[in-house]
Amino acid sequence: MAAISSSHPTRTASVKVRSLLRPRSWRALLRLLLVVLDMAALNLAAQLAYAFGTDSLAAAGFRMPADPLTPLRLSVLGSVTALIVFASHGLYEMKRGASRLDEAVKVVTAVSFTMVLVIFINALIGEFGGEEMPWTRDILVQGWGLAVAVCLLGRFLHRALVYALRRYFDIDTRRVLIVGAREPGRLVWNTIRRRPELGYRVQGFLSDTVPIGEIVDGLPVLGRTEHICRVIRATRADEVIIALSGRSSQDLVEVIALAEDESVEIKVYPDTFQLITNNEVSIGDLRDLPLVSVKNAALDNPWNRALKRGLDLVVASLVLLFAAPVMLLIALAIRLESRGPVFFLQERVGLDGKPFWMIKFRTMRPDAEQFGTWTVQNDPRVTRVGRWLRRTSLDELPQLINVLIGEMSIVGPRPEQARWVEQFRQQIPRYMRRHKEKAGLTGWAQVNGLRGDTSIEERTRYDLYYVENWSLLFDIKIILRTIINFITGRQENAY
Repeated sequence: MAAISSSHPTRTASVKVRSLLRPRSWRALLRLLLVVLDMAALNLAAQLAYAFGTDSLAAAGFRMPADPLTPLRLSVLGSVTALIVFASHGLYEMKRGASRLDEAVKVVTAVSFTMVLVIFINALIGEFGGEEMPWTRDILVQGWGLAVAVCLLGRFLHRALVYALRRYFDIDTRRVLIVGAREPGRLVWNTIRRRPELGYRVQGFLSDTVPIGEIVDGLPVLGRTEHICRVIRATRADEVIIALSGRSSQDLVEVIALAEDESVEIKVYPDTFQLITNNEVSIGDLRDLPLVSVKNAALDNPWNRALKRGLDLVVASLVLLFAAPVMLLIALAIRLESRGPVFFLQERVGLDGKPFWMIKFRTMRPDAEQFGTWTVQNDPRVTRVGRWLRRTSLDELPQLINVLIGEMSIVGPRPEQARWVEQFRQQIPRYMRRHKEKAGLTGWAQVNGLRGDTSIEERTRYDLYYVENWSLLFDIKIILRTIINFITGRQENAY
């Protein structure tokens, strides 16, 4: 199967390096490196500005603070301020093919805004009895110019490093499918082919007009548009670019609906896109080739993911700490009632359709799975202790371990077994979109009574609403409703 840079002398080395971390971990590491470079650049600029501005301070009758911690305190406060400002300006989104000129303008704006805020913070420190850092006009001008220059230099080096990692080590790359093998699709492919450092690894075309297996501009046709789900899974694609020519809006919607069942990002070449009537799309670009992104899950944003992960760690740690004695008593009760393991491990499907081992307290006989897998009301396989655990949902406490190690979240769609996922994805439109987020210990569907032997279609609707409307407040609301339901005993359909 053809792909950009499919063979290279460093191929073996790239596989070894890439396998050290998961793709998302590499991207997080590269983003963290960019943050470190920016903060180092700003602090270096401040140090140099004061070093060069010694004469202007003396001429103005100022002297440096006697307390050596004063510059350090302002440096820490300034770095936190800069991080917030830079992030709010979208400087850590790491968009592929983003304009360097646009990035430079954002850097200039962010540095200017940060400087104004740091001056304000410095004045506040003085108002509250602390020692201020002295400054003059020369120091401000030199500091601003140096900050912009050093930040841009650091970002240039970071970009060069990212390009090298993508090109030679297959790190931070994306596997891409192009839907449409006629002129628009070929234009997309040739644009990507000219920029291998952007890290797109195009696997092939999907086309309803060109025979399967035919080579178009060096790239194979892998299937028809109706086969898109199968081809996405076979190629392990991360992104689908739809570039259809002469097709109706309805055809386009149908292709998008099929692709949305998979954990991929979807973009449309706007030459064929005639549905820009709401906020479901956003304009991006691939160098000079504009693309339209179909609305993604809210947690595709790295800062949203960081906020959610922070909430998960805090809540899971606190609950495990205070619930430890209860968990010991539960383990003892399970062991006293029946022989067998205390914990029940089962493979479930989580984020991006990847499997993981979910941990629960065992609530059934050890041989329960031999007599069926779907739990129903008054299930004879459930033990007496297990029935109480299920009614109170205390059997799910061990899943906090899954949360701590990053396999689950406190709030999210409930995970299912692979066999049910495969069945539901064929029966329920957009079912796989619920896997755009980590599986949750509780969720919007659960707090609304949709658990146990209830409608999968209705449950999926609630899950999709949560995925597409996530916010930190929404998570907190669901957690509070879960606590209230537990205290009041309103655990609907818990058996």
